Amino acid sequence: MPVTHQTLSRLARVWAGTLALWVTHSTSIPPAFAAPPTPTTTTPHWAFQRIHSPTLPTVQNASWPTNPIDRFILARLESERLTPAPRASRPTLLRRLMLDLHGVGPTPAQTEAFLNDPRPDAVDHLIERLIASPRFGERMAWDWLDAARYADTNGYQGDSERTMWPWRDWVVRAFNENLSFDQFTLWHIAGDLLPSPTVDQRLATGFSRNHMINGEGGRIPDENRIDYVMDMTETMGTVWLGLTLNCCRCHDHKFDPLTQRDYYGLFGFFNQTPVTGGGGDPQTKPVLEVPSPDQTSRRTQIAQTIKSTTETIQLIEKRLFPKPTATTSNNTTPPATSNASASPSSDLPKEIQETLNLDLARRDGNRITKLAAHFKSAAPDYAQALESYSQLIGDRSALEASIPKVMVMQDQAERRETFILSKGLYDKPKNAVSAALPAALVANHSNPASASNRLDLARWLIARDNPLTARVIVNRVWQQFFGIGLVKTAEDFGVQSEKPSHPELLDWLAADFIRSGWDLKQLCRSIVSSATYQQSSQAPAELWERDPQNRLLARGPRFRMPSWMLRDQALAASGTLVETSGGPSVKPYQPSGVWEEATFGAKRYRQDQGDALYRRSLYTFWRRIIAPPLFFDNPSRQTCTVKQPRTNTPLHALTTLNDVTYIEAARRLAENLLLQPPPNSPRDRITTAFKRVLARPPSERESTIFESALNRYQREFTQTPEAATALVSTGDSKPNPAIPAPDLAAYTVVCATLLNLDEALTKE
Repeated sequence: MPVTHQTLSRLARVWAGTLALWVTHSTSIPPAFAAPPTPTTTTPHWAFQRIHSPTLPTVQNASWPTNPIDRFILARLESERLTPAPRASRPTLLRRLMLDLHGVGPTPAQTEAFLNDPRPDAVDHLIERLIASPRFGERMAWDWLDAARYADTNGYQGDSERTMWPWRDWVVRAFNENLSFDQFTLWHIAGDLLPSPTVDQRLATGFSRNHMINGEGGRIPDENRIDYVMDMTETMGTVWLGLTLNCCRCHDHKFDPLTQRDYYGLFGFFNQTPVTGGGGDPQTKPVLEVPSPDQTSRRTQIAQTIKSTTETIQLIEKRLFPKPTATTSNNTTPPATSNASASPSSDLPKEIQETLNLDLARRDGNRITKLAAHFKSAAPDYAQALESYSQLIGDRSALEASIPKVMVMQDQAERRETFILSKGLYDKPKNAVSAALPAALVANHSNPASASNRLDLARWLIARDNPLTARVIVNRVWQQFFGIGLVKTAEDFGVQSEKPSHPELLDWLAADFIRSGWDLKQLCRSIVSSATYQQSSQAPAELWERDPQNRLLARGPRFRMPSWMLRDQALAASGTLVETSGGPSVKPYQPSGVWEEATFGAKRYRQDQGDALYRRSLYTFWRRIIAPPLFFDNPSRQTCTVKQPRTNTPLHALTTLNDVTYIEAARRLAENLLLQPPPNSPRDRITTAFKRVLARPPSERESTIFESALNRYQREFTQTPEAATALVSTGDSKPNPAIPAPDLAAYTVVCATLLNLDEALTKE
């Protein structure tokens, strides 16, 4: 449609009105929303300045803060002439804490126990229990997997399967065991270079090997290898430094004090792997075997049995085929022992003679089979021992093949030279460079020139004079709880970043994080224990208009939960969530044809059965070129992502209203309601459903609305029993035959509606 003069005039009036409104209210716009200041030559960019712990600010309302975090928040609110919101209700606070620290809401029993806890510090005790639970590590791991670009396949067109899940399980264990974040960093970047590294320290380096692997025909190995090293370098830069290093592949950074030489200096730390870039093997060496306890036990058992069977075979062969003794004086050879049931003879077939001349370990399966067949009648004990040995060798081979092999880091013996690449092209090397730290960021470092390997790099990342790592990490943890970081651009702390909404709080958190010994659980505890976090998310319309993103934090966090959490919440509320931890990734429900369409039929999705369908989302098999479709708004994990997008489209509702996972969860919840002991009226069941999903009872009005809807659904399904049967048959689990299909279907729709309430989809 052509743009008319009238259209342009209307647009001009809109823009003029918007500008006037901005000018009118400019005094109330927080500095956090302003453009970043133009950097000067005398004052370094705020993120590149050394971290200092600021003095706690003075506040007027000294009764509100519960910890230092609140002092910084309240000081800002008072300067803006705002007051914090009241504390959230106990049910709301319980649900918020459980979602943030466990990824699922509370059960009715947990809600009742918390509401009946008379202790004034009941919330603190709850926080301690949640942080001590193994569910904490599973919740914390999801965001780290997004940053680490973790997946179960290589990516690209071939997208071959890999076994990196033991690394994922180690991440969960590390969070649960509260491995200090400085050690967590060291192990990730250079665990293999530590003195006498443990299996876990080597396993942790799988972080860098989570990159995609390109095995497509026509690709040049050197080009692949350069791509892999660039990905390792840039992922490190995003995760720990919050810098857009990729801008420096081809030229000096246009905004930040990073040169192309700095980029290839960092590149040099990762450029020493023996990976050549050839082929698409998803277990490209170096790899680390990570057997389970059962596999380790089985391996030992098989080895012992092979040893004893080998000794048995050697004894029988010594009896059957004695070696000639020393020659006598008249050059004759003593005859064979009389107890041999099949003496060696030149009459034996040549192939059998050749096999007998080989050590047992050098005889392949085909030779052993023929040998056993040849002596089956003449020496049955020998044949049986050979067959047992052959079976054991097969069992050992099958076991070895089943042991997961995780790609890890290891430097090659001969140091590879690193070059600056013209325009980032693998085949356009320019000047040679050595591994080195960015010059602009190491002004205060004790000996920047000494850095030569990944361990030196890792130690610099966690050095006290590094201005970025602690700031970047605490900001992302803050983002996890509040939906947005103190620095909104969590992926970029450079000159183009947004200025922190509360710069002194950011520095205090960073300094305290270091002072605590990089204690991640303590950081989480400090945040969720604060009065800031525990505020109600309800606020007057004026505040929502003035601060729609809650940057001033005059209210509690409120935003839609990520899709993986929505799924886990639905499973937990319905009582179907299986809390088995770790192990190979599982394949839950997925629309048919998704993999086939994306891979031209090369990959076919084979859904799992039983408990595997109801495991936590964390353990879902992640195909890199087509991520699980249930997890909308989640990064594809093809590259590092540290800020999850949050959108709102009708497709989301189509998923939570119609996907098999949610319909089956609603039906299982309905079954639980209908089978609960008396009193068990429709209103009682609706109340129980609200408590399971929202951790609160319904209001009188809500009960009336849901009960009316239930009656309507029961009438409709009674008139169309085939529709009721079809609905309750959704999913692999079978509906309870003791419950009439129309009743179960009616309650299923009610429960599905409850799971799709805005309150159910939102962390209040």
